Amino acid sequence: MHSDLKQFARSITAAALVAFFAIPNNAVAQTANHLVSPSDLAKATVDASQQRQQNIDTLNQFFSTPKAQQALESAHMNPQQVTKAVSGLSDEELAQLATRANKAQMDFAAGSFSDHDLLIILVCIAALVLIIVAVH
Repeated sequence: MHSDLKQFARSITAAALVAFFAIPNNAVAQTANHLVSPSDLAKATVDASQQRQQNIDTLNQFFSTPKAQQALESAHMNPQQVTKAVSGLSDEELAQLATRANKAQMDFAAGSFSDHDLLIILVCIAALVLIIVAVH
């Protein structure tokens, strides 16, 4: 009788192990709620790329104005070097600087800043761009 009980326990253990290893892991796990669909991933990538390009365009427009060109040259900065350096910034850095540039332009248009104030801000942003790129 003792041998039959041992044989039964072995059979149950073997059956349980076969069932455990036969069932795929993803059938047991609840991964459906945690996966990102390929279309969502593609959309997020396109959105991030478009946002990055908008930020680059904003900074390039900011640096391409005649006043900006004059300010950069008076600060002994090469405008082309600053423009090239903009594309080397990270997405986060681009977003922060584009926000600052937009705010400075809006404040200048609203009359909150004089030409001199705008030029100082512009030179500071350009210097920041060059420093960030140099550090990378």
